[in-house]
Amino acid sequence: MHHRAPAPSRRTLLTVTAAAAAAAVTGTLAPAASATAESETNDRGLRRIIDRMSLEEKVGQLFVMRVYGHSATAPDQADIDANLAEIGVRTAAELIERYHVGGIIYFTWAHNTRAPQQIAELSNGIQQAALARSTPVPVLISTDQEHGIVCRVGAPATLLPGAMALGAGGSHADARKAAQIAGEELAAVGIRQNYAPVADVNVNPANPVIGVRSFGSDPQAVAGLVAAQVKGYQRAGVAATSKHFPGHGDTAVDSHYGLPTITHTREQWAELDAPPFRAAIDAGIDSIMTAHIVVPALDPSEDPATLSRPILTGILREQLGYDGVVVTDSLGMEGVRTKYGDERVPVLALKAGADQLLNPPRLDVAWNAVLKAVRDGELTEERLDESILRILRLKAKLGLFRQAYATRAGVERIVGSEEHLAHADRIAEATTTLLLNEDGFLPLSPAVHRSVLVVGADPASPSGTTGPPTTTLATALSDLGFTATALSTGTTPTAAKVEEAVAAAAGKDVVVVGTYNVGATSPQRTLVARLVATGVPVVTVAIRNPYDIARLGGQRASLATYSWTDVELRAAARVLAGRARPVGRLPVPVQSAEDPGRELYPVGYGLSY
Repeated sequence: MHHRAPAPSRRTLLTVTAAAAAAAVTGTLAPAASATAESETNDRGLRRIIDRMSLEEKVGQLFVMRVYGHSATAPDQADIDANLAEIGVRTAAELIERYHVGGIIYFTWAHNTRAPQQIAELSNGIQQAALARSTPVPVLISTDQEHGIVCRVGAPATLLPGAMALGAGGSHADARKAAQIAGEELAAVGIRQNYAPVADVNVNPANPVIGVRSFGSDPQAVAGLVAAQVKGYQRAGVAATSKHFPGHGDTAVDSHYGLPTITHTREQWAELDAPPFRAAIDAGIDSIMTAHIVVPALDPSEDPATLSRPILTGILREQLGYDGVVVTDSLGMEGVRTKYGDERVPVLALKAGADQLLNPPRLDVAWNAVLKAVRDGELTEERLDESILRILRLKAKLGLFRQAYATRAGVERIVGSEEHLAHADRIAEATTTLLLNEDGFLPLSPAVHRSVLVVGADPASPSGTTGPPTTTLATALSDLGFTATALSTGTTPTAAKVEEAVAAAAGKDVVVVGTYNVGATSPQRTLVARLVATGVPVVTVAIRNPYDIARLGGQRASLATYSWTDVELRAAARVLAGRARPVGRLPVPVQSAEDPGRELYPVGYGLSY
């Protein structure tokens, strides 16, 4: 039976790693021998904390869980109801009290991220609940703030270009600066672990889940940008997380809804998928997220990588030498639930070598399954201690034992500052890619092309966007001296919408069409063709994947922005108007729609003026 030792004082816990936390914040490095001695001293203090934990507290430290609500203690009634239905608790504070969770993940849809000050207050409420316990251990709060199309904290926080846009820019300095800005703003609101950067190499244009979330298709280029972002985030005091190991870039199945299989040989994996993860480890990455994918060449059992000991321990730990925190991708995704039941998944993930168990669909099932596995001898308490030590080391490095709370002044000074917003605009300008410019049609001039119609796709907006992309782009062009009007025709425009757009084009000097993932049978192709047939010059702007141009024709010019967030659309408007030069270069090849073996536009392609 596990005997619970006397709990340490709060002062002991808050001071045991102060020296390490201070070194992490200042970035100072001690000589190797001194650093090793300091690390051993800190580990002894952290092990004392672990020794004082009950088995239930140890199990809780391994879980990172969602919770509904804008407040740790007083969420809205609808969020209380959702928490009761899904987790069996009313609030974040009750979640910590019942399950002792070591981490909490924020989502927009869970109403965690309404506004910067609110987020900071939620974070502080969570930490207050954790530090009020008899064994006070701060919570590691996380989110997916990749920027671009995946963004949980919206405006007035600074919104930055996403990974493929940064890949088009090609600047390590810009990638590092973007991550540092993002990290500083996350830290200011109490979020200290970010599930970014994506380290997947997107070699499959049909990839339904990665795509523009990747920096590109060249492993070495992706590796350099991943390392730059790791340094940027961690310089800002936020744990970076490279994902999704061992590499999710060559899938045609979304692991949220199925279990993808990667057919790369071990040699292909080493050449295509491994370099960004090696670069992240070399850069000192704090955490690595697993993928719910099958890679038979790496594990012939065909278990998903999240549950594969040959992949997580044999390759990641032993071959690549990584000893940081390994966090699973969400355990609620279908890819990890296909082969085993929800009660087996968390146990198998720990046996494979994972440390943090992210967002199981039923926490009571997962938590009790791990508890039972230890009591039955399938997992040892020492195995739990290994993972908990890694987690506590990370919390110590981030300074959470020394200071776990966000401050109102920090939020006001840092989040969405003028300096950060200016950097975001500058970085975005360097990412817009010009793919086609017939007879030098661009840039547009208000003297010649004063009347502009903006039509096209209006996908669900990432956090912080001001509205449909058509409206945002039209507003930005109007601010630059054009008379621009917007008409959202949607990602699948109906015949009536196409006719409405054709009628609206009459008398205009130019039509700008925002396209979104144009497929072989997409009615967006009909929209563009009908607008071209009016004789009014057409410019297309691919607002997500840059492959759209391969299925379109007749336009006078074509741009790729890699996302439809405000910062990227404003940059595209400045490029259209000649206020900024297009300097982005394709980070992925665009192949012919009719002959996929033929490249229309290779990696590195991009026009300018």
